[in-house]
Amino acid sequence: PLALGLYTVNAVYGDTITMPCPLEVPDGLMFGKWKYEMPNGSPVFIAFRSSTKKNVQYDDVPDYKDRLSLSENYTLSIKNARISDEKRFVCMLVTEDDVSEEPTIVKVFKQPSQPEILHQADLLETEKLQMLGECVSRDSYPEGNVTWYKNGRVLQPVDDVVVINLQKIVDRTTGLFTMTSSLQYMPTKEDANAKFSCIVTYYGPSGQKTMQSEPVIFDVHYPTEKVTIQVLPQSSTIKEGDNITLKCSGNGNPPPQEFLFYIPGEPEGIRSSDSYIMTDVRRNATGEYKCSLTDKSMMDSTTITVHYLDLQLTPSGEVTKQIGEALPVSCTISSSRNATVFWIKDNTRMQTSPSFSSLQYQDAGNYVCETTLQEVEGLRKRQTLKLIVEGKPQIKMTKKTNTNKKSKTIICHVEGFPKPAVQWTVTGSGSILNRAKETKYVNGKFSSKIVIAPEENVTLTCIAENELERTVTSMNVSAISIPEYDELEDRSDDNSEKVNDQAKLIVGIVVGLLLVALIAGVVYWLYVKKSKTASKHVDKDLGNIEENKKLEENNHKSET
Repeated sequence: PLALGLYTVNAVYGDTITMPCPLEVPDGLMFGKWKYEMPNGSPVFIAFRSSTKKNVQYDDVPDYKDRLSLSENYTLSIKNARISDEKRFVCMLVTEDDVSEEPTIVKVFKQPSQPEILHQADLLETEKLQMLGECVSRDSYPEGNVTWYKNGRVLQPVDDVVVINLQKIVDRTTGLFTMTSSLQYMPTKEDANAKFSCIVTYYGPSGQKTMQSEPVIFDVHYPTEKVTIQVLPQSSTIKEGDNITLKCSGNGNPPPQEFLFYIPGEPEGIRSSDSYIMTDVRRNATGEYKCSLTDKSMMDSTTITVHYLDLQLTPSGEVTKQIGEALPVSCTISSSRNATVFWIKDNTRMQTSPSFSSLQYQDAGNYVCETTLQEVEGLRKRQTLKLIVEGKPQIKMTKKTNTNKKSKTIICHVEGFPKPAVQWTVTGSGSILNRAKETKYVNGKFSSKIVIAPEENVTLTCIAENELERTVTSMNVSAISIPEYDELEDRSDDNSEKVNDQAKLIVGIVVGLLLVALIAGVVYWLYVKKSKTASKHVDKDLGNIEENKKLEENNHKSET
């Protein structure tokens, strides 16, 4: 390329410089020569080539020994380009009549090494101007320039905040430059995790280029400005028996390692690491907790509520009472929030709380009073009452003649707890046709049944005995040939059902008669009202006819 009207060759340091002769080879050429010019303008010949003898000669110039090559078209090549090769070279073509010359400017470029940040600071402290590091880029030609960046943006010099000093040193042997840029910097808290880098700008054969260093992150130290207290684990609720940890932290770097913890009821702070552990907390741990730095500055607080749930069942455990007695039962709840209470009897949830004004056998069972705090997971209490209802044996005997008219069934209905043992005895002649059969014992009641075919009047005795008492009841039973009134177990129930049916029938008849009378009265009233209205209309019409006749007579008289 041409530069300022001169032919220029750009070469890379260490490569081969190739310089074609800018002149056209004339007719009658005798030889060609290459020379370069010294700074004072004096020439130094370095290569000669004869066009007739085809031989090449190189001058004894130490800087170019074994580095030159001159081709047949007079192109000069210089191996292993150096900075000292950056000169003005001249191509000469000589004929018998003329000497032609044309200069070529050689420019040599050397790409610098990748910049790197050396002598890095171990850490940076806020509000303090300190040496961050040096950006070094070596072996550049021509000399380059260094620019500092933070998070990809150029760092501009600012008095007492950003101080940049660039030094360029040339190697006298190679002629190459080393650029060193030092950065003094006053960091802020926001510079934590900031990426610092530097870029070297240099020139190559094709123009300006840049090369960037690896980014560096510095540990920025800054004082604590705020203290924060936390409760771990971060559950929305805390209950009695939980283990909790108070954790205090400061937003400085490095963070504080020790704090003062203030516990409710303790006037002085407790010195500890950043954690204070509380195990098996109780309700009296509810209150405000604080922590501060050891110099008692920068304090934070939090409120802890320890939820609790107490249940008192009275009476509880195993309780034995007699049938018919009263038993007051209470389940008292004390809790930090509204609690849900429910009762369970024999694994079945009850709709209402138990109340015993007169105990019955069916009241016996296992009762559980249970309560929960729905908002507090795992907070549940329960107590049990095992109620035993005891009673002396009570006996009722019934008899009936079987349908075959050949035997009678005698039933002994027994109540009592513990379950009574039943025995039968017969006084008189008659055989018991079966062994006594007992029904299932439910709610303190069961029955024992025998079948007998008495040949004469007999007396049957039912004996029921438990740990409380022995009860004996007898019944006279007529011979099978003598009819008698049967004492059926469900007689009273049948009678009550018949009475109920009769009562329903009577009520139905009365209601029907009342409805008929009401309808008849309404119909009669409507009839009377309609009759009166019709008579009024008839009277009115008759009156109008008579008035018209009188008017006609008067008109006739006046005409006469």
